[in-house]
Amino acid sequence: MPLNTPGNMIEMLKEIQAVDFGVYELALFLDTHPEDRQALDEHNKLVRKSYQLKTGYEEKYGPLRLDSLSQYPYQYVKEPWPWEIVY
Repeated sequence: MPLNTPGNMIEMLKEIQAVDFGVYELALFLDTHPEDRQALDEHNKLVRKSYQLKTGYEEKYGPLRLDSLSQYPYQYVKEPWPWEIVY
């Protein structure tokens, strides 16, 4: 049975997903339009925002990625698993 998680945690995850979607979409666009300065500036802005959001999330709830630093004991396996989150 999926676990219910705090509302703020869900909102943070949704915002991270939305920003990362923009990062990937702009990266794809820049693959074919490398000279578009405005797109590059927006991409870099979203990359910085993604980093800030992920850092804030990890400070509050624990690691998001395997390459994130973890406190003792190892915390990547803390519940809920991504597929257990009720959105």
